[in-house]
Amino acid sequence: MGKRFRRAAALRTLRLVAPEAKHQKALIGAGTVALLLEVIFRVMEPWPLKIVIDSIAVSRGAEDSGVPATVSSLAICGLLLIAIVTLRAVTNYLATTSFALAGSRTAISLRARVFHHVQGLSQQYHAHNRSADTVQRIVSDVARLQEVAITAGLPLLANMTTLAVMLVIMFILDPLLALAVVGAIALFIPVSSGSSKRITSAARRTRKGEGQLANTAQEALSAIRIVQAYGLESEVEGHFSGANQRALSEGVKSLRLAARLERSTDVIVGLATAVVMVGGGIRVLQGAMTPGDLVLFTTYLRTTMKPLRDMAKYTGRIARASASGERVADLMDAKSEVVSPQKPLWPSRVTGQVAFEHVVTEYDGHEVLHGLDLKITPGEHVAIIGPSGAGKSTLVSLLVRAIDPVIGRVTLDGYSLRDLDLAKLRSNVSLLHQDAVLFTGSISYNIRLGRRDASDAEVEAAARAAHAHDFIMELPDGYDTIVGERGDTLSGGQRQRIAIARALLRDTPVVVLDEATTGLDPESAELVLNAIDSLSRGRTTLTVTHDAEVALRSTRVVWIEGGYVLFDGTPGDLLANNQVFRDWINASGRRADHIRIGG
Repeated sequence: MGKRFRRAAALRTLRLVAPEAKHQKALIGAGTVALLLEVIFRVMEPWPLKIVIDSIAVSRGAEDSGVPATVSSLAICGLLLIAIVTLRAVTNYLATTSFALAGSRTAISLRARVFHHVQGLSQQYHAHNRSADTVQRIVSDVARLQEVAITAGLPLLANMTTLAVMLVIMFILDPLLALAVVGAIALFIPVSSGSSKRITSAARRTRKGEGQLANTAQEALSAIRIVQAYGLESEVEGHFSGANQRALSEGVKSLRLAARLERSTDVIVGLATAVVMVGGGIRVLQGAMTPGDLVLFTTYLRTTMKPLRDMAKYTGRIARASASGERVADLMDAKSEVVSPQKPLWPSRVTGQVAFEHVVTEYDGHEVLHGLDLKITPGEHVAIIGPSGAGKSTLVSLLVRAIDPVIGRVTLDGYSLRDLDLAKLRSNVSLLHQDAVLFTGSISYNIRLGRRDASDAEVEAAARAAHAHDFIMELPDGYDTIVGERGDTLSGGQRQRIAIARALLRDTPVVVLDEATTGLDPESAELVLNAIDSLSRGRTTLTVTHDAEVALRSTRVVWIEGGYVLFDGTPGDLLANNQVFRDWINASGRRADHIRIGG
């Protein structure tokens, strides 16, 4: 069972790497040729020494039919040895560099493929899987596959090839002594097999523990403000230390098992060497071998035993690579529920007409929206309001196909979103969340993410429309100011206005705002609201909000509660005729008569 499992794991890893490795056929082929040449030179290397020892033995009176040694013959053997060693070194260098380059290119290509795949996975997948562990699979686990291919796979391949060739030669030299080598290999196989199973299992647990450790560290650092504000450093350090200790324990166990296998292999090699030394000495005394033959056989024995030592040495590395390969393969096996159709459709012109038809959605098996119907005409600014957990954010998530309904459909200009090209759909919708995310880089770079080919003048115009230009110009380097990770060097209102400028530059027919003013002070909120007015003008806009002013500035208000539309109308009509809406406005502490209604 364990053997089949390990074989299946190895096959999964090979299938994972094969598509990238096939593009490196030329390098792998060149490396293989160089590797075979190195094996030939390694087999030839002991022969000059055999010739020297046998010729000296003849010169010293040994009863042999060999040629006696001369200074010139010894010099020729010395030069021959230098030439063989040099050629072996050159071929080894060529094989190493060829395989290293092929491994690096394969790893880069695989990492890019994995990252592309992860970006296409649904938001529900990312909600259920920790990001630090995913990053570790993309970066560390792929790197481990590359490292082992170069530092373990290459020498192991060379040594196994050498083992096969030298066994043939040793049987030719002396079949009886060669049986001692075969016996050592036969003894090594069961020892290695049992240890390899335990090492692989320990390595798998180690990688899982390291993933949990990365998750703990990432969670603590991403919430560092809360950790420091609440004095939770000791609490967080306790969680980290526990995860760290578990990862350490499994790692030590894996290394201990690998070390035990290496030492067991040393004993097996020592036994084989002792048998050859004693048996070979007797064979020389019997005249069945020359002293040079014994030296040659002993040298071959040491070279032949090297693959056994290396197999023991690299078993741990290969086991860790197998565990890493499984983790990457598991990531690649994850499928997104939201994909483009095989033959996507697309309207000739997108006007922004949106409709939700009998939509039912589920999250973790719980129904959120229950047969919801809603139609939005092009250019409308619709505020989606209602109590928390009513399904408001779920509604707008449907528009970019972050999720799909389990029943019913969502349409854009009469086309079901499931029938549209996913990339084109998302390129026609601008989505702004409560926590406006900026990327490390300049402010102009972050705005230009809306449209890469935008000119500096267009970037500035978008910033002015978003009421962001003035504060940008007060920064040390203006539009070239570098913002920190997630834009944390700016205030929430500043980040939101830059995000709105980015959306303005994107210029999509549909805009979705999810709690864009939540958590902002009144002054920042007013600036963001004015920016939203610029953004929503002439565009179909859905705004999820708990802010009464945002709702009153819209052209239409839809109240969602319990997964249904409770009421729907213009802000003015609802204020006049709907007590629930009036109570909601009054509860906000805002005076409706001081707020501009209807955008």
